[in-house]
Amino acid sequence: MCSPLLRIEMLSKIVPILLIGLFSMAYQAFHPPPPKICGSPGGPPITEPRIKLRDGRHLAYKEHGVPREVAKKKIVFLHGSASCRHDAVIATNLPQGLLEELGAYIVSFDRPGYGESDPDPNRTVKSLALDIEELADKLGLGTKFYVMGLSMGGQAVWGCLKFIPHRLAGATLMAPVVNYWWRKLPSNMSTKAYYEQPPQDQWALRVAHYFPWLTYWWFTQKLFPTSSVVQRNPAVISNQDSLIISNFLINRKHQSKSQVQQQGVAESICRDVRVGFGSWDFDPFDIDNPFPNNTGHVHLWHGDDDLLVPVMLQRYIAQNIPWIQYHELPGAGHMFPNLEEVSAAIIKTQLVD
Repeated sequence: MCSPLLRIEMLSKIVPILLIGLFSMAYQAFHPPPPKICGSPGGPPITEPRIKLRDGRHLAYKEHGVPREVAKKKIVFLHGSASCRHDAVIATNLPQGLLEELGAYIVSFDRPGYGESDPDPNRTVKSLALDIEELADKLGLGTKFYVMGLSMGGQAVWGCLKFIPHRLAGATLMAPVVNYWWRKLPSNMSTKAYYEQPPQDQWALRVAHYFPWLTYWWFTQKLFPTSSVVQRNPAVISNQDSLIISNFLINRKHQSKSQVQQQGVAESICRDVRVGFGSWDFDPFDIDNPFPNNTGHVHLWHGDDDLLVPVMLQRYIAQNIPWIQYHELPGAGHMFPNLEEVSAAIIKTQLVD
């Protein structure tokens, strides 16, 4: 047996090593690895055109429809989480020739940290709206343009309505994510909707809202179930979504899938969640009507079988923001814009007023 002195000596050597290990784990939780910047040494290659923003960051973009120089209608599309510029459902899932018939041009871009767009560690709802305005100016889209967004990209449209309404010709929110902590959502309703989520999503959003510095650790740890979106939890996939995903995954280009989070998850989906479910400095219910003279319209589309974003919240929003034109789709889940006939109806409703 070891003598007491020897045991103390052994412990004195082991304890510091354990403490160093624990501190190392804690540091990694609070400080995720740096993103792999596109075009940097060891980073992913740049394969698409990009514009340079005033702060030095770059946004990668992809163009659809008629040339922007002759387009009558110009649209900026915002993709959702786990997506990128290639996933411009409002452009890629339309009947052939419709964009030409409408004289429409669509630019989809990688939101910061996704695809080939540089991360923005200081991203806010406002900064993304200003990025969109600068993208439009760099591409020469004119004084007015439309914004259309899906899911997390749909939520970002609220920032455009708040911070750059003077630049908008119209706006469409498709299955926009709702922040349960918006002040003017009735607490009983938001609480009910919150607890209808799978427990793992309750915890993921709780961490993102109250302990944002732990978001990366929570989304990458293996001890507990994390976000349903990350883990593709079937509990949040409706019957319609399941059929869409089957076709979508079969037809989706491998390049698109591999590029989404190629710079790392910390500045893509983790940053999305931190911003989307953090404390906002405005409430959508307080936004003034961006088109008081009916020069444009704001449309909100949602499926009544959306298992990711509860329909009760969208109904309340539509009922209490009088300038929202609400379209509820029976039997639809979260991914309805991937259906050709639905995308056609959405874009024609926005552009053919």
